[in-house]
Amino acid sequence: MPDHLRITYRVIDEKRRTVAEDKDLDALKRRLAPRLRQTLSQAGDDLEQTGLHTWSFGTLPKVFEQGRMKGYPALVDAGDSVSVKIFETEAEQRRSHWPGLRRLLLLNVTNPAKSLLGGLSNQAKLALSRSPHGGAVALFDDVVNAAVDKLMLEAGGVVWEPVGYDRLYQHVRTHLYDTARDVLDKVEQILSVWHEAGARLDSLRASAATDDVREQLGRLVYPGFVTATGHGRLSDVLRYLRAIDRRLIKLPEDPWRDQEWMDRVHKVEDDYDDLLAKLHPARRGDPDVVEVRWMIEELRVSFFAQTLGTPTPVSEKRIAKAMDRLAP
Repeated sequence: MPDHLRITYRVIDEKRRTVAEDKDLDALKRRLAPRLRQTLSQAGDDLEQTGLHTWSFGTLPKVFEQGRMKGYPALVDAGDSVSVKIFETEAEQRRSHWPGLRRLLLLNVTNPAKSLLGGLSNQAKLALSRSPHGGAVALFDDVVNAAVDKLMLEAGGVVWEPVGYDRLYQHVRTHLYDTARDVLDKVEQILSVWHEAGARLDSLRASAATDDVREQLGRLVYPGFVTATGHGRLSDVLRYLRAIDRRLIKLPEDPWRDQEWMDRVHKVEDDYDDLLAKLHPARRGDPDVVEVRWMIEELRVSFFAQTLGTPTPVSEKRIAKAMDRLAP
């Protein structure tokens, strides 16, 4: 579209004076973000807090309004404490509040990591020592975070008031050890198969197929993958890794068939990448968008390790329809 025909977006203040304008709405938002952030912070000075270790701030409003200004308060994970911050968008609020709430819970319950480590067999310790996390502390943090996420889901998800937080806290405190033990068992199996597949991969001559597998392994198992994947998907990841191992076993016998299937998967992956590029960044983490990624993993299973099966039917056409529904 010719530049002179494009819409000009303009932001005005309460005296109807122009604050900023641009023909690119996203660029305008980026330019104004620091100013809006400062204004929101000043307006919500009584609401924003740092260095919190308990739910000591009463009910947290989901929306903060002052005049024409609107913000979205949320907890923020600050590592050894949590903060309350007002965000400009609901998407930012959602991304921050869950991990902030998780951190607050972890600051107030007994971390089961040391007890879990003490109960491991030598075989389990060996499998877990091969994780990509760079050390036991990071791995167990990942496991415990995933366990808390599962328990938060069971208890109803995010909360905004003290009564809801206490309900979450009691549920997490009661069930954290057993849940983390369950997550750790799954992670042990995942890392064992991941290591075996990696060793088999290293024994094969480099090719387009081995490059493809190496990239897939990196997408499935990486520092923080346990929390990012979530408890409900860990069994699926184990199946994907077993499918990779079976693919590698069969690869030398029929590399042409492997190439055909790989090309078909890559076509779907390219279409998915194109979709992500078109979506607003805030949407890329939406459950229905992420679900397409897992559908592609299932497509790989259906091609390279059919005997493992998939929970529901999957095909290139089904994935294309799912992406069509998401197109902006």
